[in-house]
Amino acid sequence: MTLLDLDPDQLLSTTRAVRKRLDFTRPVPDDTIRECVAMALQAPSGSNNVTMRFVVVRDEAKRRAVGDIYREVYAGYKASPGYAGKPTGDDARDAVQRRVASSADYLGEHMGDAPVLVLACNEGPNRQWAVAGMGNVIPATWSFMLAARARGLGTAWTSMHLARERDVAEILGLDYETLAQAVLTPVAYTKGTDFRPAGRPAPDEIIRWV
Repeated sequence: MTLLDLDPDQLLSTTRAVRKRLDFTRPVPDDTIRECVAMALQAPSGSNNVTMRFVVVRDEAKRRAVGDIYREVYAGYKASPGYAGKPTGDDARDAVQRRVASSADYLGEHMGDAPVLVLACNEGPNRQWAVAGMGNVIPATWSFMLAARARGLGTAWTSMHLARERDVAEILGLDYETLAQAVLTPVAYTKGTDFRPAGRPAPDEIIRWV
């Protein structure tokens, strides 16, 4: 296991959504995925119930099929008022958002090209329980992404495929009624590892002291 030389704050602040800098040509070893899942399992879980599940998609035909669904859903998002690239009238913000949109557009077209897709899910005895337990899989997924970053891998938190969750479940042979999908991420080594913190508000702009 080789880890990048990052202290905890650097790891937390430079684990970004990686899209254009994903290296689709380099294979990701199974053991590296296992290491990331092992770290994910250390995340908090309600009542100490390990209900989170990680579906690792390596089969090329299945990756392409999931990527096709993501592309189709993304096209609808791109045409919507909520699209990241829509002008706001704030020149500085629009310049940032154009870069974000360009990056998201790229992943919209290339999700299925990633050597690995990981679908983070929550399992329950029925659909209601599976959905209600999402509080287990969300922190575990972020831990997975932090562990991936530490190993030189890039990820991108996406969920718009959920508009066609049943179709994805059918492609992957998953039981829609007992396995609720939460996050779809590509996993690939990154082109370079020099990621920087994103621009964010000062803490006091979003803290409410009571």
